[in-house]
Amino acid sequence: SCFLRHARSRNYASESEMCKLESIPLDFGDYHPLKPITVTESKTKKMNRKGSTSSTSSSSSSSVMDPLSSVLDGTDPLSLFAAAADPVTATVPMDGTRRKRDKDDSPAVGSDFEPWSSKRGEILARYTTTEKLSINLYMGSEKGKATTTGSAVSEKVRTRLEELDDLEEGSQKELLNLTQQDYMNRIEELNQSLKDAWSSDQKVKALKIVIQCSKLLSDTTVIQFYPSKFVLITDILDTFGKLVYERILSMCADNRVSLPDNFSPESVNDTAKETCLNWFFKIASIRELIPRFYVEAAILKCNKFLSKTGISECLPRLTSMIRGIGDPLVAVYARAYLCRVGMEVAPQLKESLNKNFFDFLLTFKQIHGDMVQNQLVGQRVEMPLYLTLYSPAIDWILQCIAYHAPEVLLTEMMERCKKLGNNALLLNSVMSAFRAEFIAARSMDFIAMIKECDESGFPKHLLFRSLGLNLALADPPENDRLQILNEAWKVITKLKNPQDYINCAEVWVEYTCRHFTKREVNTVLADVIKHMTPDRAFEDAYPQLQSIIQKVITYIYDFSLLFSVEKFLPFLDMFQKESVRVEVCKCIMESFIKHQQESTKDPVILNALLHICKTMHDSVNALTLEDEKRMLAALINGFIKMVSFGRDFEQQLSFYVEARSMFCNLEPVLVQLIHSVNQLAMETRKVMKGNHSRKTAAFVRACVAFCFITIPSLSSIFTRLNLYLHSGQVALANQCLSQADAFFKAAVSLVPEVPKMISVDGKMRPSDAFLLEFLCNFLSTLLVVPDHPEQGVLFLVRGLLNVIQDYTWEDNSDDKVRIYTNVLHLLSAMTQEAYIYHVDKVDSNDALYGGDSKFLAEINKLCETVIAQILDHLKTLGKEETLKRQSQLALYFFNTIIAHGDLRNNKLNQLSVNLWNLAQKHGFADTKTMVKTLEYIKRRSQQPEMSHFTDLALRLPLQSRT
Repeated sequence: SCFLRHARSRNYASESEMCKLESIPLDFGDYHPLKPITVTESKTKKMNRKGSTSSTSSSSSSSVMDPLSSVLDGTDPLSLFAAAADPVTATVPMDGTRRKRDKDDSPAVGSDFEPWSSKRGEILARYTTTEKLSINLYMGSEKGKATTTGSAVSEKVRTRLEELDDLEEGSQKELLNLTQQDYMNRIEELNQSLKDAWSSDQKVKALKIVIQCSKLLSDTTVIQFYPSKFVLITDILDTFGKLVYERILSMCADNRVSLPDNFSPESVNDTAKETCLNWFFKIASIRELIPRFYVEAAILKCNKFLSKTGISECLPRLTSMIRGIGDPLVAVYARAYLCRVGMEVAPQLKESLNKNFFDFLLTFKQIHGDMVQNQLVGQRVEMPLYLTLYSPAIDWILQCIAYHAPEVLLTEMMERCKKLGNNALLLNSVMSAFRAEFIAARSMDFIAMIKECDESGFPKHLLFRSLGLNLALADPPENDRLQILNEAWKVITKLKNPQDYINCAEVWVEYTCRHFTKREVNTVLADVIKHMTPDRAFEDAYPQLQSIIQKVITYIYDFSLLFSVEKFLPFLDMFQKESVRVEVCKCIMESFIKHQQESTKDPVILNALLHICKTMHDSVNALTLEDEKRMLAALINGFIKMVSFGRDFEQQLSFYVEARSMFCNLEPVLVQLIHSVNQLAMETRKVMKGNHSRKTAAFVRACVAFCFITIPSLSSIFTRLNLYLHSGQVALANQCLSQADAFFKAAVSLVPEVPKMISVDGKMRPSDAFLLEFLCNFLSTLLVVPDHPEQGVLFLVRGLLNVIQDYTWEDNSDDKVRIYTNVLHLLSAMTQEAYIYHVDKVDSNDALYGGDSKFLAEINKLCETVIAQILDHLKTLGKEETLKRQSQLALYFFNTIIAHGDLRNNKLNQLSVNLWNLAQKHGFADTKTMVKTLEYIKRRSQQPEMSHFTDLALRLPLQSRT
């Protein structure tokens, strides 16, 4: 009862001044903390370490020893690296740096060269079959396993040759009727057998497996699977080539120092050279051309061990060997493999690669020969499908030739294509292989060549697609741009097959968006709609249609311009499948949020984006994941924040009301709308400078009503509590006192519904800490809320205290007492003549009551009740297991009395002494805290009108822990 009767009178202004940090004028001179530090290096001799150097760091403000330098004994790690990189000053071992330099000097393809590995998956996915396949597996034989004991070299050679003959004479098993997956599994088994044979030192067996696999490349019985078979078999050949190379390289290591990357043949020892020659002799004795070619190509790199010119001599010979392969498909893949190993081991030998390709051009007419025609009839394969089998090989060969090739080579290729009657297959590969800039510059030439192409076999629309892909990467001459589009679109628009049409249109839309106005884009979109609507063809082309939308919004990101493209929204209507439609809407909204720099009120944009946001919102159902809901809500909120009608606040509120009705299933959107409406009310107050007219007062009440109606529809209880508080504060700031009371009453009545556990980021957590935080904020607001004339004194504080009293707190929680202590802070502030803060144009209780004794008596009664509750709770903590909590709470309450009470009152003084003793009674008090608290009281005693703190300090003993 003594607490508030004797609450300390506060002079907030002087207290604030006293708490400020002392300011001292500083003369910085040259020094400034943000100025860069200058480091000067000085070489100094140290007595204990001969010859080492130390670097001293000095800034303009102070010159002190750099602690890092002293730890490193003066050796700076970066300086060491620099010294190592410099060949003149290098003192580190030569081997590592030389190998690094050697690596840099060796010619190699750069990262701009697309490796074979990136094409592998695409080929395997594209060239598949449902027909049955067969495979010959090497079974091994006793003869193959026998080791020779004869010492004569000729005996050894004869035995080796017999082992190889053994393979060709039928020590193999044919597996028939394999599915594609079985076939791939068998090939993988062979790859593993090769590695196992090699690791168990059965080198001849390993070679036999490789020969057997290579033979499979001469088999074209299931011709449409051939490109995939080539990929699988050449994986085995690559493995073999790597094993042989690493084996010979390991034989070159002297004293465990391996050869540098660009070693010379002179540094290779005789044993390694003999082994290398032995491999080439073994391979030369293979009778059949195809396995002999492939196995030698696989170990092409091993020529480096024999002579400097070995690879450059071998490549032309291998190129010529391919001329002996009769089947043009088998031959072209052999050329592709030779290019593959050639680019890996000697990319600088472009002449051989070019010769390889020109050889292919000379034999190109074989494709239309009788042998191929008979083969196609026998396998019931159409010529167009057959020609696509060549694409991976020709594309790869041309990519190797075109890599860093001069522009003149493209001219030569175009001339060769013309001589072959503008063969479409070749032309397509040329456009795929050469740099986009070269192709774009000759766009009109290519269009002329495409027009003259023979359409049988390879359709023209694929050629236009390849040209379009180049024009998406590089710009053609400005004067040709419209003509190029017209020529291409003439062909594309005549396509009857919707899939062929959309594959081309998708590519050329980017060209149109890049170089033309919305008129041309609109025409193209209209044409796409016309082709894809009949028979609902769009249902099979959603990925391409999505790509078109993506390209359009990439180039036209001014949304007023975008939505003025007449056919844009009808184009969106083709996305009938909900999941795809929502993805497209998300795409458009992401672009809007990214590119829209300033807020908008354009009715075209608003209507279109409301429709798009509504589509996203309506896709939400009971099965929608929380992450998806969050993402959709974030996009819709991004849109809502960008809408502004300027000073037309009523129109703005109407928009929010419409948005609320449209997006009622997404809680974060409703929360955003409430915040936006509160902001609108505060903007109105700002415009009116706090002096509302009748009209603006009515408008602000409408805003407040919007929030009051919307908050109950939210499911999260703490979101509702915080929004009631926030909206109440906004209502109070706008002098809507009865509305503010309604918000605060709603918040008070909601507190009992707070559950013990709440979900935070998907995990269940106790709610006490969140409730404590909310109530502390709420109490701070209640200080300035004036009493309602019909409700009695402090009706909101009383209501809140009743709710806190009835709320079921956790047994091991002291939050209830912490809240009661904060209530004491509030009641103490309420007894002051002038409150610490006010709301502009709103009279708080200090003005309404003017320090009336009846008002202070009411506060005093409340205070008695609260203190009694706190002391009762402290008594219940007297058990052994709760003594530590009792100590902490006693000190917490003690600090409250010190801060807010008038300790000249004897009873209050005695209560504080009792609490101090209770805090230390059982040895749970933190000695440091107690010492600091006592020091604070002694400092306070030196302030004016605080001399009574001196006596108090004498009555507060410090007990040591025992």
